[in-house]
Amino acid sequence: MTRKQRRLTLIGFAGGILALALGLVLYAMNDTIVFFNSPADIQAKNVQPGTRLRLGGLVKEGTVQRGVDQQISFEVMDAQATMQVHYKGLLPDLFREGQGVIAEGILESATVFRADSVLAKHDENYMPREVADTLKKQGHWMGEANAAPKTQ
Repeated sequence: MTRKQRRLTLIGFAGGILALALGLVLYAMNDTIVFFNSPADIQAKNVQPGTRLRLGGLVKEGTVQRGVDQQISFEVMDAQATMQVHYKGLLPDLFREGQGVIAEGILESATVFRADSVLAKHDENYMPREVADTLKKQGHWMGEANAAPKTQ
């Protein structure tokens, strides 16, 4: 075997090992990847209880209830459905009714979601892209072009 053949064999072997390692990493991450779903998506897909996912939509007006020991309950809605969310912990400062939110956690039943983290929009011009796209598709939000002008 010539030097060139040994070098090419070594490079090929190293590339194969790297490809195998990358495949194993991607396979291991498959269980930890969490995608965004709206309440209507969850009901339409018949997601099984116990499934870990991200729930996104708008916090329904008049549904935020604060309990003892930082227990918070609220509803997340989209055009077709609502879902009750239970969360224990501190909410982001900008969390409020009528605003976009993404909650990550476990689906307990078809209409109840137990969140371990809650994300809210960070200023008046931002809404998570996934939530905005879903709301635009359903006709509930037109984006910044059709938003009311700011008054100060």
